[in-house]
Amino acid sequence: MTGPQLASWAGLCPGHHESGGKRRKGKTRSGNAAIRRALVEAARAAARTRTSLRAQYYRLKQRRGSQRAAVAVAHSIIRIIFVVLTRKSTYVDLGPDFFERRHAADTEQQLVRKLERLGYNVTLEKVA
Repeated sequence: MTGPQLASWAGLCPGHHESGGKRRKGKTRSGNAAIRRALVEAARAAARTRTSLRAQYYRLKQRRGSQRAAVAVAHSIIRIIFVVLTRKSTYVDLGPDFFERRHAADTEQQLVRKLERLGYNVTLEKVA
């Protein structure tokens, strides 16, 4: 069994419906209701901690809503559980600012391009 198979068995895989090149909303598949319920509850609890799971929850919540964000974080939790148990390792959190650090350069370049399109000359300097 793999991590995605475990998530699918628990009913935490994202739904996927595509037709004619358009991606539409899809329901998550039905799975083990008890495990799914427990993991979604754990995801809501993780949203109140200072971890990367909180960052993921709030990043998704503003775009997709709290229900979908909770299911997505529950999916991440079950994948983490699978990796920790199969590799017999400890979990190392990525930190609450993981997504900002990962996308800082991309965001910086997007903002510079927007300002240049508006007619500004932009030079960036790091703050000491």
